[in-house]
Amino acid sequence: MSKRDYYEILEVSRTVTDGELKSSYRKLAMKWHPDKNPGDAQAELRFKELSEAYDILKDGQKRAAYDRYGHAAFENGNGAAGGPGFGADFASTFSDIFDDLFGMGGARGRGGRGGGGRERGADLRYNMEITLEDAFEGKDATLKLPTSVTCETCSGTGAKVGTQPTACRTCQGSGRIRHAQGFFTLERTCPTCQGRGQVIEDPCPACAGAGRTTRERTLQVTIPPGVEDGTRIRLANEGEAGARGGPPGDLYIFLSIAPHEFFQRDGADLFCRVPISMVTAALGGTFEVPTIDGDKTKVKVPEGTQSGKRFRLAGKGMPVLRTRNSGDMYVQVVVETPQNLTRRQRELLAEFDKECSTNTHPESAGFFAKVKDFFAGEAE
Repeated sequence: MSKRDYYEILEVSRTVTDGELKSSYRKLAMKWHPDKNPGDAQAELRFKELSEAYDILKDGQKRAAYDRYGHAAFENGNGAAGGPGFGADFASTFSDIFDDLFGMGGARGRGGRGGGGRERGADLRYNMEITLEDAFEGKDATLKLPTSVTCETCSGTGAKVGTQPTACRTCQGSGRIRHAQGFFTLERTCPTCQGRGQVIEDPCPACAGAGRTTRERTLQVTIPPGVEDGTRIRLANEGEAGARGGPPGDLYIFLSIAPHEFFQRDGADLFCRVPISMVTAALGGTFEVPTIDGDKTKVKVPEGTQSGKRFRLAGKGMPVLRTRNSGDMYVQVVVETPQNLTRRQRELLAEFDKECSTNTHPESAGFFAKVKDFFAGEAE
């Protein structure tokens, strides 16, 4: 009986990409796997066809030969999927897909283990609180933190001086153990070496075989002007030392800015709330306010200023990170109502009130005129 076309079996076109080929195979393999179709001979046959077709088409050279000569390219033992070695090729093929489906392969491709059991060190986080002035000016800070460093005695190997780690006998140095079950080839981390591929028979007494020890380190970090609350600074290779001489991780410094006595911040702009007297608001005047650079500036209050009025001081805000620009500072005035008045002060205010007209309080006069009209309309 003639064989079906491999592209037809995998339900793809001859121009299919590698990614599309794998995606189609994964979908069909899960559909026709014998474990999902127990006792179904047809499903088992379809599954074998899928595996044979994918084994050929996933290989660039085999695919090129198939495209040119068809099934004849693999007859008489010329690399045929059904020829000698099919079981091993099939197991490898489906193991790759199994690893891809369940995340086993990704851990090996990107993982923290390097050759010879070397593991990348963990990334570290350090929380630092700074003042708003520090965020404005920038600063050089000194950090002291306990962390793992490479063992100086064994230079990170974990083995006693004069000895070396040996290949794990259980996994033959691969760090993985494979076990075939029917069409599945299951792979797991070697329990003897924990996936390192090596064992230390005579560990270093200084680090007990870990290849690293803990000590306090002193680091210098530069905080640039303009940083905001939550800014993250990365210090490459300043994290935890890697096991068995592996590369170190990174150190991440997360900045938080302490509340300020006068200023609130919104991006690069600063806001300041200043109470002024009723007289200053009515007659006008000036007052001084501090600025974030440690200086002070005068704010002129025009006659008749209302509570809540904002005055903009251009360029007096925070610097914008990694630029030469700066935000603005906004001063909001709040008119303070007098309290604890003396008898004479009350008399003066009463006299002032008698002299007032709609011209002196146009906003309140206009509001109550509208209220009066409203109630008049309701009465009709």
